[in-house]
Amino acid sequence: MRSRSASLHSNNNPIQVIYAGGTFGSYGKPLAPLPTAEFLPVMQSLLAERENTANQPALSWLDNTLIKDSSQLNARDFVHFYTLLLEAYAAGYRQFVLITGTDTLSYLGAFLAEAFAGTDLCLIVTGSMSPLLDSEVLESYSVDANSDAWDNLNDALRLAGAGESGVKISFGGESWAAQTVQKIHSHDFMAFTGHTRAAHPANSYLKTLPDTRKQHWLDDQQAVLEAIQTRAEHSSIHALYCLPNDAEVLRKQIQALLSQPPCGIILLGFGAGNIPYSPALAEALQNAYDCGHMVVCASQCPFGGVSDSYAAGSWQYDYQVIAGGRLTIPAIYARLVWLLLRYDTPARRRQRWTHTVSKTQTAIRKHR
Repeated sequence: MRSRSASLHSNNNPIQVIYAGGTFGSYGKPLAPLPTAEFLPVMQSLLAERENTANQPALSWLDNTLIKDSSQLNARDFVHFYTLLLEAYAAGYRQFVLITGTDTLSYLGAFLAEAFAGTDLCLIVTGSMSPLLDSEVLESYSVDANSDAWDNLNDALRLAGAGESGVKISFGGESWAAQTVQKIHSHDFMAFTGHTRAAHPANSYLKTLPDTRKQHWLDDQQAVLEAIQTRAEHSSIHALYCLPNDAEVLRKQIQALLSQPPCGIILLGFGAGNIPYSPALAEALQNAYDCGHMVVCASQCPFGGVSDSYAAGSWQYDYQVIAGGRLTIPAIYARLVWLLLRYDTPARRRQRWTHTVSKTQTAIRKHR
Protein backbone atom coordinates (compact mmCIF):
# COMPACT_ATOMS: atom_id res chain seq x y z
CA MET A 1 0.00 0.00 0.00
CA ARG A 2 1.30 3.45 -0.88
CA SER A 3 1.85 5.90 1.92
CA ARG A 4 -0.16 9.09 2.03
CA SER A 5 2.99 11.10 1.23
CA ALA A 6 3.48 9.13 -1.97
CA SER A 7 -0.14 9.49 -3.03
CA LEU A 8 0.03 13.27 -2.70
CA HIS A 9 2.44 13.33 -5.64
CA SER A 10 -0.05 11.54 -7.86
CA ASN A 11 -2.09 13.35 -10.49
CA ASN A 12 -5.08 11.66 -8.86
CA ASN A 13 -4.80 14.45 -6.31
CA PRO A 14 -6.24 17.52 -8.09
CA ILE A 15 -4.45 20.83 -8.49
CA GLN A 16 -6.14 23.44 -6.32
CA VAL A 17 -6.70 26.68 -8.26
CA ILE A 18 -7.08 29.93 -6.31
CA TYR A 19 -8.34 33.11 -7.95
CA ALA A 20 -7.46 36.31 -6.09
CA GLY A 21 -8.29 39.09 -8.56
CA GLY A 22 -6.19 41.48 -10.63
CA THR A 23 -6.05 42.29 -14.34
CA PHE A 24 -6.59 38.61 -15.11
CA GLY A 25 -10.31 38.86 -14.29
CA SER A 26 -11.05 42.34 -15.67
CA TYR A 27 -13.58 42.80 -18.47
CA GLY A 28 -15.70 45.37 -20.31
CA LYS A 29 -15.34 48.95 -21.52
CA PRO A 30 -13.83 50.53 -19.54
CA LEU A 31 -12.02 47.57 -18.00
CA ALA A 32 -13.18 46.66 -14.52
CA PRO A 33 -12.98 43.47 -12.45
CA LEU A 34 -15.93 41.18 -12.97
CA PRO A 35 -17.92 40.34 -9.84
CA THR A 36 -16.67 37.13 -8.31
CA ALA A 37 -20.00 35.37 -8.73
CA GLU A 38 -19.88 36.13 -12.45
CA PHE A 39 -16.21 35.50 -13.24
CA LEU A 40 -15.59 32.29 -11.32
CA PRO A 41 -18.19 30.18 -13.22
CA VAL A 42 -16.60 31.34 -16.49
CA MET A 43 -13.18 30.34 -15.21
CA GLN A 44 -14.46 27.01 -13.97
CA SER A 45 -16.03 26.30 -17.36
CA LEU A 46 -12.79 27.13 -19.20
CA LEU A 47 -10.75 24.99 -16.84
CA ALA A 48 -13.23 22.13 -17.14
CA GLU A 49 -12.76 22.18 -20.92
CA ARG A 50 -9.02 22.02 -20.43
CA GLU A 51 -9.33 19.17 -17.94
CA ASN A 52 -11.12 17.06 -20.53
CA THR A 53 -8.09 17.07 -22.83
CA ALA A 54 -5.70 14.11 -22.73
CA ASN A 55 -3.08 13.76 -20.02
CA GLN A 56 -4.17 16.83 -18.09
CA PRO A 57 -4.17 16.72 -14.29
CA ALA A 58 -7.46 17.06 -12.49
CA LEU A 59 -8.35 20.53 -11.25
CA SER A 60 -10.35 21.73 -8.29
CA TRP A 61 -11.41 25.19 -7.15
CA LEU A 62 -10.25 26.35 -3.74
CA ASP A 63 -12.82 28.73 -2.33
CA ASN A 64 -11.32 32.16 -1.68
CA THR A 65 -13.26 35.06 -0.21
CA LEU A 66 -10.53 37.68 -0.65
CA ILE A 67 -10.54 39.07 -4.18
CA LYS A 68 -9.27 42.60 -4.74
CA ASP A 69 -6.76 44.65 -6.66
CA SER A 70 -3.29 43.49 -5.68
CA SER A 71 -2.10 47.07 -5.07
CA GLN A 72 -4.46 47.03 -2.06
CA LEU A 73 -2.98 43.90 -0.48
CA ASN A 74 -1.27 44.11 2.91
CA ALA A 75 0.21 41.79 5.52
CA ARG A 76 -3.25 40.75 6.76
CA ASP A 77 -4.16 39.67 3.24
CA PHE A 78 -0.90 37.76 2.86
CA VAL A 79 -1.78 35.87 6.03
CA HIS A 80 -5.22 35.15 4.58
CA PHE A 81 -3.66 33.31 1.64
CA TYR A 82 -1.18 31.60 3.94
CA THR A 83 -4.06 30.35 6.10
CA LEU A 84 -6.06 29.23 3.05
CA LEU A 85 -3.12 27.23 1.73
CA LEU A 86 -2.23 25.89 5.16
CA GLU A 87 -5.73 24.46 5.63
CA ALA A 88 -5.70 22.84 2.20
CA TYR A 89 -2.20 21.46 2.74
CA ALA A 90 -3.30 19.99 6.08
CA ALA A 91 -6.23 18.35 4.26
CA GLY A 92 -3.80 16.50 1.99
CA TYR A 93 -3.46 18.75 -1.05
CA ARG A 94 -0.02 19.89 -2.12
CA GLN A 95 -0.26 21.25 -5.69
CA PHE A 96 -1.66 24.75 -6.11
CA VAL A 97 -1.95 27.57 -8.63
CA LEU A 98 -2.60 31.08 -7.31
CA ILE A 99 -3.81 33.77 -9.75
CA THR A 100 -3.28 37.30 -8.49
CA GLY A 101 -2.57 40.84 -9.68
CA THR A 102 0.89 41.78 -10.85
CA ASP A 103 1.47 44.82 -8.63
CA THR A 104 2.34 42.74 -5.56
CA LEU A 105 2.65 39.31 -7.18
CA SER A 106 6.38 39.04 -6.39
CA TYR A 107 5.82 40.16 -2.77
CA LEU A 108 3.05 37.62 -2.16
CA GLY A 109 5.00 34.82 -3.82
CA ALA A 110 8.12 35.53 -1.77
CA PHE A 111 6.06 35.69 1.44
CA LEU A 112 4.43 32.32 0.81
CA ALA A 113 7.83 30.84 -0.03
CA GLU A 114 9.10 31.93 3.38
CA ALA A 115 5.97 30.70 5.15
CA PHE A 116 6.03 27.17 3.66
CA ALA A 117 9.79 26.63 3.82
CA GLY A 118 10.67 23.12 4.90
CA THR A 119 7.65 21.45 3.28
CA ASP A 120 6.88 19.63 0.03
CA LEU A 121 4.16 22.09 -0.99
CA CYS A 122 4.07 22.95 -4.71
CA LEU A 123 2.69 26.42 -5.41
CA ILE A 124 2.80 28.30 -8.71
CA VAL A 125 1.88 31.99 -8.60
CA THR A 126 0.84 33.71 -11.82
CA GLY A 127 -1.24 36.54 -13.25
CA SER A 128 -1.41 38.52 -16.46
CA MET A 129 -0.77 41.94 -17.95
CA SER A 130 -3.91 41.68 -20.08
CA PRO A 131 -7.35 40.34 -19.13
CA LEU A 132 -8.25 36.74 -19.88
CA LEU A 133 -11.58 37.62 -21.51
CA ASP A 134 -12.00 39.52 -24.78
CA SER A 135 -13.82 42.80 -24.11
CA GLU A 136 -14.46 43.24 -27.84
CA VAL A 137 -16.92 40.36 -27.58
CA LEU A 138 -19.68 41.57 -25.28
CA GLU A 139 -22.44 39.07 -26.13
CA SER A 140 -20.52 36.16 -24.56
CA TYR A 141 -17.37 35.42 -22.64
CA SER A 142 -14.46 34.19 -24.71
CA VAL A 143 -10.71 34.01 -24.19
CA ASP A 144 -8.80 36.92 -25.71
CA ALA A 145 -6.33 35.30 -28.13
CA ASN A 146 -4.06 38.36 -27.87
CA SER A 147 -3.82 38.23 -24.09
CA ASP A 148 -1.03 36.65 -22.08
CA ALA A 149 -3.52 35.38 -19.48
CA TRP A 150 -4.41 31.98 -20.93
CA ASP A 151 -0.81 31.07 -21.73
CA ASN A 152 0.33 32.13 -18.26
CA LEU A 153 -2.42 30.06 -16.66
CA ASN A 154 -1.64 26.99 -18.74
CA ASP A 155 2.07 27.27 -17.98
CA ALA A 156 1.30 27.53 -14.28
CA LEU A 157 -1.01 24.51 -14.39
CA ARG A 158 1.63 22.50 -16.24
CA LEU A 159 4.24 23.32 -13.59
CA ALA A 160 1.83 22.52 -10.77
CA GLY A 161 0.97 19.25 -12.48
CA ALA A 162 4.67 18.30 -12.49
CA GLY A 163 4.51 18.63 -8.72
CA GLU A 164 8.04 19.85 -8.01
CA SER A 165 8.17 21.15 -4.44
CA GLY A 166 8.60 24.87 -3.86
CA VAL A 167 6.96 28.21 -4.53
CA LYS A 168 7.57 29.50 -8.04
CA ILE A 169 6.36 32.43 -10.09
CA SER A 170 5.41 31.63 -13.68
CA PHE A 171 5.04 34.49 -16.14
CA GLY A 172 5.72 35.18 -19.80
CA GLY A 173 6.79 31.63 -20.58
CA GLU A 174 9.38 31.48 -17.80
CA SER A 175 9.42 30.47 -14.15
CA TRP A 176 11.68 31.23 -11.21
CA ALA A 177 11.94 30.59 -7.49
CA ALA A 178 9.61 33.13 -5.90
CA GLN A 179 12.18 35.01 -3.82
CA THR A 180 14.30 35.85 -6.90
CA VAL A 181 11.53 37.56 -8.85
CA GLN A 182 10.85 41.24 -9.43
CA LYS A 183 8.65 43.22 -11.76
CA ILE A 184 10.73 45.08 -14.34
CA HIS A 185 8.14 46.50 -16.74
CA SER A 186 4.86 48.24 -16.01
CA HIS A 187 2.89 47.00 -19.05
CA ASP A 188 4.95 44.66 -21.26
CA PHE A 189 3.97 40.95 -21.30
CA MET A 190 7.55 40.13 -20.23
CA ALA A 191 6.93 42.03 -17.03
CA PHE A 192 8.91 39.88 -14.59
CA THR A 193 12.34 38.41 -14.30
CA GLY A 194 14.15 36.22 -11.82
CA HIS A 195 17.15 33.92 -11.65
CA THR A 196 18.03 30.32 -10.92
CA ARG A 197 20.68 30.89 -8.25
CA ALA A 198 18.11 30.62 -5.50
CA ALA A 199 19.01 29.58 -1.99
CA HIS A 200 16.82 29.76 1.12
CA PRO A 201 13.88 29.30 1.15
CA ALA A 202 13.93 27.61 -2.27
CA ASN A 203 16.57 25.08 -1.22
CA SER A 204 14.63 24.15 1.93
CA TYR A 205 11.76 22.46 0.07
CA LEU A 206 11.67 18.67 0.17
CA LYS A 207 10.83 16.29 -2.67
CA THR A 208 8.81 14.17 -0.28
CA LEU A 209 7.76 14.77 3.29
CA PRO A 210 6.98 11.76 5.49
CA ASP A 211 3.67 11.87 7.29
CA THR A 212 5.23 12.28 10.72
CA ARG A 213 7.45 15.20 9.71
CA LYS A 214 4.60 16.86 7.87
CA GLN A 215 2.35 16.56 10.91
CA HIS A 216 5.04 18.03 13.17
CA TRP A 217 5.40 20.98 10.79
CA LEU A 218 1.63 21.49 10.65
CA ASP A 219 1.34 21.29 14.43
CA ASP A 220 4.03 23.96 14.80
CA GLN A 221 2.33 26.30 12.31
CA GLN A 222 -1.15 25.80 13.68
CA ALA A 223 0.06 26.41 17.23
CA VAL A 224 1.13 29.95 16.29
CA LEU A 225 -1.49 30.70 13.63
CA GLU A 226 -3.64 32.84 15.90
CA ALA A 227 -0.60 34.84 16.99
CA ILE A 228 0.41 35.32 13.34
CA GLN A 229 -3.05 36.58 12.47
CA THR A 230 -3.03 38.97 15.44
CA ARG A 231 0.44 40.37 14.68
CA ALA A 232 -0.56 40.93 11.05
CA GLU A 233 -3.00 43.58 12.26
CA HIS A 234 -0.14 45.77 13.44
CA SER A 235 2.99 44.77 11.51
CA SER A 236 4.66 47.32 9.28
CA ILE A 237 7.63 47.53 6.93
CA HIS A 238 9.14 50.87 5.97
CA ALA A 239 11.30 51.57 2.93
CA LEU A 240 13.70 54.53 3.14
CA TYR A 241 15.01 55.47 -0.29
CA CYS A 242 18.42 57.10 -0.29
CA LEU A 243 18.70 60.22 -2.45
CA PRO A 244 21.56 62.70 -2.82
CA ASN A 245 20.56 64.39 0.44
CA ASP A 246 22.40 65.24 3.60
CA ALA A 247 22.58 62.29 6.00
CA GLU A 248 20.37 64.28 8.36
CA VAL A 249 17.36 63.59 6.14
CA LEU A 250 17.79 59.83 6.56
CA ARG A 251 18.46 60.23 10.28
CA LYS A 252 15.19 62.07 10.78
CA GLN A 253 13.29 59.36 8.91
CA ILE A 254 14.76 56.64 11.12
CA GLN A 255 14.31 58.69 14.27
CA ALA A 256 10.61 59.08 13.50
CA LEU A 257 10.20 55.29 13.60
CA LEU A 258 11.90 54.68 16.93
CA SER A 259 8.75 55.20 18.98
CA GLN A 260 6.83 52.56 17.01
CA PRO A 261 6.58 48.88 17.98
CA PRO A 262 9.37 46.73 16.47
CA CYS A 263 9.11 46.87 12.71
CA GLY A 264 11.14 46.24 9.58
CA ILE A 265 13.09 49.02 7.87
CA ILE A 266 14.58 48.64 4.39
CA LEU A 267 17.37 51.07 3.51
CA LEU A 268 17.50 51.40 -0.28
CA GLY A 269 21.11 52.38 -0.77
CA PHE A 270 23.09 53.43 -3.80
CA GLY A 271 24.98 50.83 -5.83
CA ALA A 272 26.23 48.02 -3.60
CA GLY A 273 24.38 49.42 -0.59
CA ASN A 274 26.19 52.70 -0.02
CA ILE A 275 24.48 55.28 2.17
CA PRO A 276 25.58 58.72 3.43
CA TYR A 277 27.43 58.75 6.75
CA SER A 278 27.19 60.93 9.81
CA PRO A 279 27.76 60.17 13.51
CA ALA A 280 24.14 61.11 14.18
CA LEU A 281 22.86 58.66 11.54
CA ALA A 282 25.08 55.90 12.94
CA GLU A 283 23.62 56.56 16.39
CA ALA A 284 20.08 56.43 15.00
CA LEU A 285 20.76 53.04 13.41
CA GLN A 286 22.08 51.69 16.69
CA ASN A 287 19.04 53.11 18.49
CA ALA A 288 16.74 51.40 15.97
CA TYR A 289 18.37 48.07 16.81
CA ASP A 290 18.08 48.77 20.55
CA CYS A 291 14.34 49.43 20.05
CA GLY A 292 13.88 46.02 18.40
CA HIS A 293 13.64 47.15 14.77
CA MET A 294 15.22 45.11 12.00
CA VAL A 295 17.07 47.37 9.57
CA VAL A 296 18.10 45.74 6.28
CA CYS A 297 20.17 47.36 3.54
CA ALA A 298 19.15 46.72 -0.07
CA SER A 299 20.34 48.13 -3.36
CA GLN A 300 18.38 50.45 -5.60
CA CYS A 301 19.89 48.50 -8.51
CA PRO A 302 17.63 45.73 -9.85
CA PHE A 303 20.49 43.21 -9.94
CA GLY A 304 23.62 42.43 -7.96
CA GLY A 305 22.51 43.18 -4.41
CA VAL A 306 24.72 44.70 -1.72
CA SER A 307 28.21 44.03 -0.42
CA ASP A 308 30.62 45.46 2.15
CA SER A 309 33.35 46.13 -0.43
CA TYR A 310 33.06 49.91 -0.16
CA ALA A 311 33.67 51.92 2.97
CA ALA A 312 30.70 54.08 1.91
CA GLY A 313 28.44 51.15 2.67
CA SER A 314 30.30 48.87 5.06
CA TRP A 315 30.20 51.32 7.98
CA GLN A 316 26.49 50.73 8.59
CA TYR A 317 27.02 47.06 9.43
CA ASP A 318 28.93 48.16 12.56
CA TYR A 319 25.62 49.59 13.79
CA GLN A 320 23.49 46.44 13.51
CA VAL A 321 22.22 46.95 9.96
CA ILE A 322 21.63 43.61 8.19
CA ALA A 323 23.00 43.17 4.69
CA GLY A 324 20.26 42.14 2.26
CA GLY A 325 22.75 40.26 0.07
CA ARG A 326 21.34 39.38 -3.35
CA LEU A 327 17.73 39.33 -2.18
CA THR A 328 15.28 41.42 -4.17
CA ILE A 329 13.30 44.15 -2.45
CA PRO A 330 10.10 42.02 -2.55
CA ALA A 331 12.05 39.12 -1.00
CA ILE A 332 13.46 41.33 1.77
CA TYR A 333 9.99 42.69 2.48
CA ALA A 334 8.55 39.17 2.54
CA ARG A 335 11.21 37.84 4.91
CA LEU A 336 10.84 40.79 7.27
CA VAL A 337 7.05 40.40 7.36
CA TRP A 338 7.25 36.66 7.97
CA LEU A 339 9.79 37.07 10.79
CA LEU A 340 7.69 39.78 12.42
CA LEU A 341 4.61 37.57 12.29
CA ARG A 342 6.16 34.19 13.07
CA TYR A 343 8.52 35.02 15.95
CA ASP A 344 7.71 36.87 19.13
CA THR A 345 10.95 38.69 20.00
CA PRO A 346 13.48 40.83 18.11
CA ALA A 347 16.26 38.46 19.16
CA ARG A 348 14.53 35.41 17.67
CA ARG A 349 13.73 37.27 14.46
CA ARG A 350 17.31 38.38 14.01
CA GLN A 351 18.64 34.93 14.83
CA ARG A 352 16.33 33.42 12.24
CA TRP A 353 17.45 35.92 9.59
CA THR A 354 21.09 35.10 10.36
CA HIS A 355 20.32 31.37 10.10
CA THR A 356 18.66 31.72 6.69
CA VAL A 357 21.42 33.99 5.38
CA SER A 358 24.12 31.49 6.34
CA LYS A 359 22.18 28.79 4.47
CA THR A 360 21.87 31.11 1.46
CA GLN A 361 25.60 31.83 1.34
CA THR A 362 26.41 28.13 1.60
CA ALA A 363 24.06 27.32 -1.25
CA ILE A 364 25.54 30.02 -3.48
CA ARG A 365 29.09 28.78 -2.84
CA LYS A 366 28.00 25.24 -3.75
CA HIS A 367 26.34 26.53 -6.92
CA ARG A 368 29.58 28.21 -7.98
